[in-house]
Amino acid sequence: MALRLLYLIALRVFGWIALLARSQTSKDAEILALRHQLAVLRRQVATPRSSWADRAILSALTRLLPQSRRRHLFVTPRTLLRWHAELVKRRWTFPKRGPGRPPTRPTIRALVLRLAAENPTWGYQRIAGQIASLGRKVSPATVWTIVKKAGFDPAPRRSGPTWAQFLKAQASGFLACDFFHVETITLARLYCFAVVEHAARRVHVLGVTANPTAAWVTQQARNLMLDLGDRTGDFRFLIRDRDSKFTALFDEVFTAEGIRVVLTAPQAPRMNAIMERWVGSVHRELLDRILIMNERHMRTVLAEYETYFNEHRPHRALNQASPLRALPDPADAEIKVIRLDRLGGLLHEYTQVA
Repeated sequence: MALRLLYLIALRVFGWIALLARSQTSKDAEILALRHQLAVLRRQVATPRSSWADRAILSALTRLLPQSRRRHLFVTPRTLLRWHAELVKRRWTFPKRGPGRPPTRPTIRALVLRLAAENPTWGYQRIAGQIASLGRKVSPATVWTIVKKAGFDPAPRRSGPTWAQFLKAQASGFLACDFFHVETITLARLYCFAVVEHAARRVHVLGVTANPTAAWVTQQARNLMLDLGDRTGDFRFLIRDRDSKFTALFDEVFTAEGIRVVLTAPQAPRMNAIMERWVGSVHRELLDRILIMNERHMRTVLAEYETYFNEHRPHRALNQASPLRALPDPADAEIKVIRLDRLGGLLHEYTQVA
């Protein structure tokens, strides 16, 4: 502050020295112009604001003015008294804290949130006690405020799984089945029956027929149980719609193995979303791009797609792995890839050369 005052004084002194080179007439004209400007400003500004440097310069220059000219300055005795009161106030006023408690340090807040996230069964008292054992004191009320603002539920509700964790855990026990149809080149309709494992995303194409009777569907369910073999016990639920082809005999094939049949609501395909997504994939990637000749052709095409889907196609739900093949280890060397075509080039498989 002292350096700034000295700098301003030096500027003023050099400015005054420059005035010595000017004529008396020029300086008188400038004084008249400045007085008129000051009169205009006084009509518009009742109490001008001045900085401490302005006050220091005005105080020094006022001593050089005659007594009669001091009355025309905007610095009045009242202004001097106000400046003095401000100096006294600044001298005897101590730093104040804002109302309420001081803010919590960011490091403490980050530690509270970390403990709450890593220990869902810990309550506010437990988190406060753990922080105290680390040499930092924080009240349980502060912990409660931090956790609540961050959107954490209380400990009893945080201890349970989230919806994502719950669905992921339940997916390992779900099977889903459904029909879809394709029109052949002669406009005959063929029906395909398929089952998908929710967790592994593995697809089983069970059969193709032009006349899907209840007996045929039940036989396909038995074939599925034989294909699953020892893995049958890993499944607890089967999702299906309310098609009349799914009879009580069909359900008994699964209930005999301890698998509960879950029916979707009428006209609610989203309740069987993973199966519907696979049906959409097989149409977009294959059936919408090829003409089916007959039932035998349909079986051949779907068998090729089933192999491709289970062994080569990446899945986002599996971190881009395939249901029956895990991702290879990352290689630092240059990648050399060859392409294998299926179904005349409709499907491309890429394999790294060893």
